[in-house]
Parts: sequence; structure tokens; C-alpha cells
Amino acid sequence: MTHTRHSESLPPTPLAPTPSQTVGPFYGYALPFPGGDQIVPAGHPDTITVHGYVYDGAGAPVPDALLEFWQAGPDGSLTGTPGSLRRDPTTGAVLGRDGLDFTGFGRVPTDAAGHYVVRTLPAVAPAARPAAAPYLAVCVFARGLLHHLFTRVYFPANETANAADPLLSGLPANRASTLLARPDSPARYRFDVRLQGAADSTHNGPADGGHEETVFLAFQ
Repeated sequence: MTHTRHSESLPPTPLAPTPSQTVGPFYGYALPFPGGDQIVPAGHPDTITVHGYVYDGAGAPVPDALLEFWQAGPDGSLTGTPGSLRRDPTTGAVLGRDGLDFTGFGRVPTDAAGHYVVRTLPAVAPAARPAAAPYLAVCVFARGLLHHLFTRVYFPANETANAADPLLSGLPANRASTLLARPDSPARYRFDVRLQGAADSTHNGPADGGHEETVFLAFQ
């Protein structure tokens, strides 16, 4: 007896996404580099300092988070300048920045108290996004996060530009406020990152119990 196999044309089955690995705190051994907090060369007259804390959903500081900052150059360019991760040609050791160029990129870990500090130039809007207000782009890594989180830092001095910014203007006031740095001394700004919080609370500092979650962005 002869058996005949009939084949059918079936649509391809989509593959399930590969799960992410749990992030940290092992990344702290390799990703930070010398001078990662100095986006601007030391002594630059226009330097500003941005600092703050990373808090978890219970309001406790996260001591081993990692934050990356990107920003447009003074001319609005997003190309950046190489040189953040220079290596010794003999030993291969990471030397960090050359101390001369503004690279537009920084990477800084939080300390044992959950605090970070980064020094950079005042933010400008990217030239390719004329409707945007000046901002710093931030990427947050922390223990337990399967995916890193994206957010932005805006500055209250740019009030007119902030009011027209496509992102800020589309948010309720209490949510937009989580993206605004607060000046706490000349050329120094406080920006806290809250990984989770009550959606109906107000954005206040840790001293008065505010737990408004920072707005995070999804890129598609």
C-alpha cells in the first residue's frame, strides 16, 4: 500500500520575545568609568550641577542604581564627541574623559545613600526638534528592573518653552512636575527619580512624603 503525505501551507508562527535578564547590581563592576559624572570639562564657566536621589516604591533610596545622561551640544547637535571611554593603549585600562571636550554623555552610579551627581552644560533643545524645550535625556538602571527606564529632566527657567513642549504640555500638571528639576542654589538643580508611587499624590521631596512616580517614556 502506498501512503501519500499531504502538506498544508501554514502561516509562520511568530516567535515569542526573548525575556530580559534581571539588571544589577552586577553592572556596577563594569559600566561606571572614571569621570562619568563630568560631562563638561572641569572648570568650564557655564557648568551646572544636577543631583538627586533614586527612590523605590516604598520611598527608600536605591544605593546601586545607575543613570545615563544624554544631551544635545550647545549647537543643538546630537552627534556628540568621542572620548568618554578612552583606554590606555598598553594596559587597556579605562582612562575616562580627556578633560577637554563636551561629549554630551554621562554615566553615574548612585552612592550608598541613593544619591547621584552629574556636572554638565545647560540643556538646549535638539536642533532636529524645534518644538521641544531644552532637556536632558536620562536612562535609569536598577536592581529588579527587567527593562531600563527612560525619562527627561526639564528646567523651570525655560517656562515659555516648557509650556509649548509636546511632552510636557500633554501631561497633567502633577505628572509634568515630576520631570522638572528644582533649583536649590545658583547653577545647581535637584532632580529625584521615583521608580514607583501613588498616581494621585503630589510631587514633593522625601521630607514631606511625596510619592508621585516619575514619568517614564516608551520608545516605539
